Amino acid sequence: MSVSRPRLFARVTVPAAVAVLTVLATTATPAGAARPTTDGGLFLTVSDAQHTWIRGIRLVCPDSRGDHPHGRAACDALTWARGDLNALRGEPHACTKEYDPVTVAATGTWRGGPVEWHKDFPSACTMDSATGPVFRF
Repeated sequence: MSVSRPRLFARVTVPAAVAVLTVLATTATPAGAARPTTDGGLFLTVSDAQHTWIRGIRLVCPDSRGDHPHGRAACDALTWARGDLNALRGEPHACTKEYDPVTVAATGTWRGGPVEWHKDFPSACTMDSATGPVFRF
């Protein structure tokens, strides 16, 4: 008994094939590389005051790649603030008065406009309270 199999390839005209190859060539990226987007996204960093350690992550909204552990919430917060990191409403909560300063920074683009921003906070808790999910990585 023979089983009919669906055709895997369809006939394509030469111009259509060239168009498909062109699209594939312009969107293909090496393994592990960030995919190009119309908005390059933001590179977010958190470091201690002496810069003895630093953490960083790329956030592209909508966070379709899932690089940021709270990407969707971070994108929502930035959208609400219209990309103004000083206007983030954060998630206010009580913090101890321990002084262990951190510096946060964001560089890149938001909705096509350049972003170059940094701010110092007295502790990671106060940073989290002020910025919510954006720098929570």
